[in-house]
Amino acid sequence: MFRTSARTATLTAVLALTSAAAFAAGHGGAVQTSDAGYLTDGHGMTLYTFDKDGEGQSNCYDTCAQKWPPLLVDPAMTLPEGFALVARTDGSQQLAYGGKPLYLWVNDTAPGQTSGDGVGGAWHIVKP
Repeated sequence: MFRTSARTATLTAVLALTSAAAFAAGHGGAVQTSDAGYLTDGHGMTLYTFDKDGEGQSNCYDTCAQKWPPLLVDPAMTLPEGFALVARTDGSQQLAYGGKPLYLWVNDTAPGQTSGDGVGGAWHIVKP
């Protein structure tokens, strides 16, 4: 019984990591401003910042990054004014605005949702 539970837990963790990475990978690219005045990715999904990040540094990894996938971008893309790249520990590049890394929230499932705003008192929608 324990072996099955351990395998199930391992498989669940792998699937969670894979789905978070796939979610984030499918949402990179252009950033736009919503009609409500906050930043979204190119698919209209709300972007967030994390209070525990440092200037130009992400502190959201592992379980945190599963729930809050970083907005990963091609490092060769041209960045608009106010945007920069933040190197993640795995070598990927995360888009930042005003020095703060940008994230998506897995519980926002449709454009225009902002259910991550205020989560844990540390997550906030980004207004330019």
